[in-house]
Amino acid sequence: MVHDILGVHEHEHDLDGGDEKSVKTLTWRTTLFMVGILVGGLFVILSYVASWLFSGDTDMQGVNFYSDVLALIGAIMLGIPIIIHSIKELLHGHSHMDELVGLAVVAAIASADYRAAGAVAFFLLIGNLIETRTALGARASIESLLRIAPKKANRINADGSEEQIDPRELSTGDIVRVRPGENIPADGVITHGASSVNQANITGESIPVDKVIGDDVFSGTNNESGAIELKVTRAGEDTTLGRVKKLILQAEDTKHPIMRLVDRYAGFYTPTVLMIAAAVLYFNRGNPDAYSRAVAMLVVACPCALVLAVPTAMVASLSCAARLGILIKDVSMLEVASDLTAFVFDKTGTLTTGELSVTQLKPAKGVDGADLLAAAGSVEQMSHHPVARAVVKIAQKAHVDMPKPEKFEEISGLGVIATVDGKNIMVGRRKWLEDKGVNFASMAGEDFAEPEGLSTLYVVRDNAPLGWIGLEDRTRGEAREAMEALRGEGIRELVMITGDRWSVARRVAGEMGCTEVQAEALPADKLELVAAMQAKGHKVAVVGDGVNDAPALAAGDLSIAMGAAGSDVAINSANIALMNTDLKRLPFLVHLSKRTTRVIHQNLIFGVIFILAFMVLAGLGIILPVWGALLHTVGATFVVFNSARLVRAGEDLQISDDKDEETVKPKVEHLAPATA
Repeated sequence: MVHDILGVHEHEHDLDGGDEKSVKTLTWRTTLFMVGILVGGLFVILSYVASWLFSGDTDMQGVNFYSDVLALIGAIMLGIPIIIHSIKELLHGHSHMDELVGLAVVAAIASADYRAAGAVAFFLLIGNLIETRTALGARASIESLLRIAPKKANRINADGSEEQIDPRELSTGDIVRVRPGENIPADGVITHGASSVNQANITGESIPVDKVIGDDVFSGTNNESGAIELKVTRAGEDTTLGRVKKLILQAEDTKHPIMRLVDRYAGFYTPTVLMIAAAVLYFNRGNPDAYSRAVAMLVVACPCALVLAVPTAMVASLSCAARLGILIKDVSMLEVASDLTAFVFDKTGTLTTGELSVTQLKPAKGVDGADLLAAAGSVEQMSHHPVARAVVKIAQKAHVDMPKPEKFEEISGLGVIATVDGKNIMVGRRKWLEDKGVNFASMAGEDFAEPEGLSTLYVVRDNAPLGWIGLEDRTRGEAREAMEALRGEGIRELVMITGDRWSVARRVAGEMGCTEVQAEALPADKLELVAAMQAKGHKVAVVGDGVNDAPALAAGDLSIAMGAAGSDVAINSANIALMNTDLKRLPFLVHLSKRTTRVIHQNLIFGVIFILAFMVLAGLGIILPVWGALLHTVGATFVVFNSARLVRAGEDLQISDDKDEETVKPKVEHLAPATA
């Protein structure tokens, strides 16, 4: 109710956008509203004092003029906002629970019980104000995230001069200087300098991350130690921070299934309560406290505790998750997460670091290793796949010439094709190249055998094999622990699926303790696996980070994008985005969903019992309207604080991060020749 009276909903999007004028307006509204409540409450209190001081000045009906005048003033001051709000709702065709409060105040005034009317309105408004402020407090971490957008950017112009501009004016390709203590104004790649960057508000990492030339940085993160220059890759709403804001606003606009159920039956609730109160009034029509009983019933029947049961828990969960770098796009997914029975993981970039390094080269007979590397690097420089980045990186270290391709095509999950200096070059898996008609007879024999545990990439020029490149990826240190924690949360199936070779897949799956593994899979195979598991009755969560994971992510009951700070396709296909790559967030997500469901059920049970019990007591005349208003406030506050406990969930996870989290550094390995 207070939300609507103050116009909070009208300003929510302005608040999320950081509109300082709207923030000040809402602050003044809240302050004035609170002062009005206190002044009105003071008149009600003075009416009780007057009835005691002027106890002798009463008429034949026992009415004290001074007391009644003060009580009436207080009742009008406190009751008018409630009554006007209720009338507006009815005129707009909305039948909510707030109308019960307005009717209770009107009924108390009509029966000349002004002190009861004022006290009821006072306690209900104070209770609503407490609920509003407490519930908004649960959103503190979300709103702080939405307001961390930097206010300025130091752009370096072509002539070397520095210009301070609004970050919204930045464009892709601009060079920006960021000094120690400043917030980074856009997503970009460091081109000069090194520093430690606090990314906690984006990725949830509790320890600052060391950044050097070539590393990615994100808008809204804080540069702590050194001056750096970066080349802008995303600006404005396209930045990681911009996408985070969109996700949070999207989540706030969604509803939990139970919330939709409450809305569905809200229209029936008020008429039902009115009929019950009317029945009590009718059967007690000869009783002098009949009106008092009916008013008390209307007061306690206003189901704020019931209405707040779900949204307060949802907001607290969203706040908790956002603090740890878990962004939930639809709150209904929290219910789905509590029922999961299976997880399907991509390998590269999910269970492994995704930081591939080239460790072996095997040129075909008569082919120079530099020629093999140059051909592969020329084609792969146009791709953003982790394998491509590893190949280009080693080619740059070897200082081989990599001309730009004239034509380029990437076949998801298979390889790439390009034309370089008029020659057709293909880089990819051997089976795919064989299907393309390439003959590998020149690479037969043990000398060209692929080593166990390595991923191999074959390079072909004009249908002639140039050789293969061997790459290695490391598993994440926390992955095994996360798998064990998922089992502890009741997840029965932990499946890894990858497009990589079987030898590599078996090694990684064995280290992770997966229950099933599939290798050499195409995106369509991942989709079929998810469908097959769902056909067996499993509730499946799909975890991935790349383009080839998008179909499976879209098909899962719950889809999670790993490391969403750098994955556009995955974040658009997923229901939930992890802004870092810590797999321990996954079992925590399942735990949080179960805990949220428990809190919602606790709130709902409490709300139903509260309303039923105190309506009966009010109907029997045991509870007066004033006590009903006070109990209503206590009940609603209990629900808010019960939900607010969820905000503190995951603190042990942050403490663990502080103790043992280490920034993963790419390991520079010497390029070793392949041996049989």
